[in-house]
Amino acid sequence: MMNNLRGRNLAHPGCFIGTTIGLTLGIVLASILAAVYNVALNTVLLTWLGLTVGLGIIGWILGDRLSSRFPSLEEEPQSSDIPPIPPIPPAP
Repeated sequence: MMNNLRGRNLAHPGCFIGTTIGLTLGIVLASILAAVYNVALNTVLLTWLGLTVGLGIIGWILGDRLSSRFPSLEEEPQSSDIPPIPPIPPAP
């Protein structure tokens, strides 16, 4: 799977992964803060938003830095033994 991402900027997948983890951890932490410690709703929402945005930015930066480690590979043209599909004749 990593070969499909070679030569591409990995900042977008990194941001997606970071945001997904941030949303998940933020919801879990916010629910713990609200239920167990009886923290105010504003604080809970800011914690959730901070985790989501913060981990998204960290994912973007890490993905951008990792892009240089995975340069594109020179691919040889693949020859196929399967004959090409003939064109379909027009309907009368």
